[in-house]
Amino acid sequence: MLNTENTLSIFALGGINEIGKNMYVIEYGQELVIVDCGGKFADQSLLGVDLIIPDLSYLEENKHKIKALVVTHGHEDHIGGIPYLLRKINMPIYASRFTLGLIELKLKEHKLLRNTELIEINAESKINFDQLSLTFFKTSHSIPDCLGIVFHTPEGKVIHTGDFKFDFTPVNDQPSDIHKMAALGTEGVLALISESTNAERPGFTPSEQVIGGHLDEEFQKATGKIFISTFASNVNRIQQIVEAAKKTNRKIVLLGRSMVNVTSVAMRLGNLDIPGWMLIEPRELKELPPERAVILCTGSQGEPLAALSRLSTGRNRDVKVVQGDTVIFAASPIPGNEKDVSKIVDNLFQLGAKVVYGNSSITGMHVSGHGYQEDLKMMLTLMKPKYFIPIHGEYRMLHIHRSLAEAVGVEKGHTFILKNGEIVDIKGGEARQTRAIPAGDTYVDGTGSDEVGEIVLRDRKQLSEDGMLVIVVTISKFDGSIISGPDSISRGFVYARESEGLINDINEIAQAAVENFKEANPFAMKKAIKHAVDQYIFTLKMKKPMILPIIIEI
Repeated sequence: MLNTENTLSIFALGGINEIGKNMYVIEYGQELVIVDCGGKFADQSLLGVDLIIPDLSYLEENKHKIKALVVTHGHEDHIGGIPYLLRKINMPIYASRFTLGLIELKLKEHKLLRNTELIEINAESKINFDQLSLTFFKTSHSIPDCLGIVFHTPEGKVIHTGDFKFDFTPVNDQPSDIHKMAALGTEGVLALISESTNAERPGFTPSEQVIGGHLDEEFQKATGKIFISTFASNVNRIQQIVEAAKKTNRKIVLLGRSMVNVTSVAMRLGNLDIPGWMLIEPRELKELPPERAVILCTGSQGEPLAALSRLSTGRNRDVKVVQGDTVIFAASPIPGNEKDVSKIVDNLFQLGAKVVYGNSSITGMHVSGHGYQEDLKMMLTLMKPKYFIPIHGEYRMLHIHRSLAEAVGVEKGHTFILKNGEIVDIKGGEARQTRAIPAGDTYVDGTGSDEVGEIVLRDRKQLSEDGMLVIVVTISKFDGSIISGPDSISRGFVYARESEGLINDINEIAQAAVENFKEANPFAMKKAIKHAVDQYIFTLKMKKPMILPIIIEI
């Protein structure tokens, strides 16, 4: 067993071999710092689950060591799990100004703001604990105020890049601090933890500036209302939309709660400039000519409850998409969302709209906020790490990122491709991976604190596939004899009126199971009914509905 008393340990509870729910841990002795606490939206296979967050059990067991949560930037996959973490463990949160603004929104919603210590940091800040200290550097991404983190440890410097690209002409005038990165590399970097989202894509990520011209062109061509959907957190893109609207003398309506909330925070903090005359309420559209309106909304990923989805099916009371309107998707579909986006696009075409959608390299309406291969190689070249841990990507991306690292000088065997929970221990300047901790998913149902377990998900899946059968029997509590029933109620299994013969057979089987008992034993009777009916239905129908026997004693 490894003695970890004076060992530097690096691991992830989420995000290391996936895109989403990022949470990383740097631990030395009795000090533990968490980097980011994200959430990931569930797919349709996780019925009723709204959010996936990391398993927090390790942090609960070691909460006496936790010094802080430090957040690299304000995207949902980096801050979405914070309220659920704070419900279990209170701790100070360090983040940049705009990131704190978004975190405050979440904490207000969850009624946690009053009890949470929020500390603003910037690229010049320094945080000191007993054995760990932290400094920061600016990075470019698709959201303002992004930071990379430098952990100064007794073993050496460990650097977490956060999400980044190298944009030399950023819309928000927040370029990456290449000089500070180069200085860190010259001083010596023990380990680099770097994102891998676009490791498969050659070249440099295009600058956000290229979007402006394409937006201007579409706005000039549009004759009716313009609907444009993007990520609410992409403040840089929203500013470009505002500039295009100014040039065409259009006013802006915001649709979608997250769009309204994030825009409000960005304007208050000075990250977004929208003249007062430009913003109007949805109900005011009736008084405005179509050629003077821009509707900026959420839903670019096909989310069924987002504003664009509701617009595509005519479910918005104040705003309608009609013949001659233009709808622009200013974001590329995240892998897995293509089907939902296609459905919305079809609906919009049926309404008569001109729809600008598809691959961003064709439409010119989106560039990634994540570095391509040359960006990743530049980061590695600047930092010159002894050890390298690629994160934030599927396995193929991590492997490609390792190849890029080796191509620019990282020694073979010094890259660790990990799973969530696998720990890299560094002691005496030497790193190895020999141990792991549990690091699964926690499923959150709704916006509350309810967590959904595997058994509940299994039951939901069974209900969705084969339905439910309730069998009610009333017995004498003295001798167990049947007083009334059995009566079977089907929901999602068969339509009772068209399956009377099957329902009668099930009732007879349940009756026989109960009559085998010579005294009242509700628990055993339920078990016998369930076993007998389950076998009969599976043999006859090859289905396994959820069977709920109910025994009433009188």
